[in-house]
Amino acid sequence: MFKKIALLAVSTLALAACQDQASGGQGGSRGEIRIVGSSTVFPFAKAVAEQFSSDGTNSSPILESTGTGGGMKLFCAGVGAETPDISNASRRMKASEFEMCKTNGVTEVVELQIGIDGIAIAQANDGPSITLTPKQVYEAIAENPYGKKNETKNWSDIDSALPSVAISVYGPPSTSGTRDALTELIMEVGCKTDAATKALKETDEDGYDAICHDVRADGAYIDAGENDNLIVQKLKANPNSVGIFGYSFLEENLDSVRGISVSGTEPTYDAIASGDYPGARPLYIYAKKQHVGVIPGLQEYLAEFINAGGKDGYLIKAGLISSPDDVRATMTEATANLPVLTGTELK
Repeated sequence: MFKKIALLAVSTLALAACQDQASGGQGGSRGEIRIVGSSTVFPFAKAVAEQFSSDGTNSSPILESTGTGGGMKLFCAGVGAETPDISNASRRMKASEFEMCKTNGVTEVVELQIGIDGIAIAQANDGPSITLTPKQVYEAIAENPYGKKNETKNWSDIDSALPSVAISVYGPPSTSGTRDALTELIMEVGCKTDAATKALKETDEDGYDAICHDVRADGAYIDAGENDNLIVQKLKANPNSVGIFGYSFLEENLDSVRGISVSGTEPTYDAIASGDYPGARPLYIYAKKQHVGVIPGLQEYLAEFINAGGKDGYLIKAGLISSPDDVRATMTEATANLPVLTGTELK
């Protein structure tokens, strides 16, 4: 009981500090929404921020691209004006992150699915034509495919039908939600084509995760940081290379890069929306309900984000793929009612 009372007291004090700062008290002031998180969601959040503040009624939100994992750490650090109000995420919040939030007094987290994205595998338009499968991607970039050290040098080492050029893959870092999605939606699918490795999950889950998820560190996979635009630039400069990033960045740069077909399906809007493309994934934003009514315009910003992701919304023109109608209806209702996560729905 004492611990619960102490936690409540800490949360109340932190929120009081947030109210003081937001209203211009002696602790300073913050009249702007502060947003951190996913580099994939960043351009969508930026477009919403610009629209939100365009008429001068609302202050322009402050955005920082930290990666999904980095954003969650900042978001879950506590409540108060010194902490972010929203964390963008290119994968769902983890149960461990939710527990970190609770431990630090962030007890009311609202989850909103803003739309769908695809993990596009791409190459320069003047690069050698290539098509891939999850199995081939896994064998190219895994540290220990099927438990054996990866010694492949060229794509043709994996399959003689692939080009005889060096494996050079620019992709997201370990802190990125895009990396999490890459390992779960592409690498793990390829890894499980081996029956013995697939069976390992039942007897040694840690060993299975290491074999299926660990990315090689010998230079064949290049961590390009949280800036997906940098990967596009690298592909232009290195036509034999392959890049992995969010679909929206492919859509924006079709004059210089093209999507690579995975299992016979190209990363297009319709293929991702239907779930036919192997790398399709939902995108999220997370907000602190404890900051609503304290940080000006926070709930209104959330509503604007969901509205902008409609089939005729301006985020669709920016490369976001609209969620199914039933999901959008639920999210629209959520911006009004702000239901909080219980944690039971997370992994």
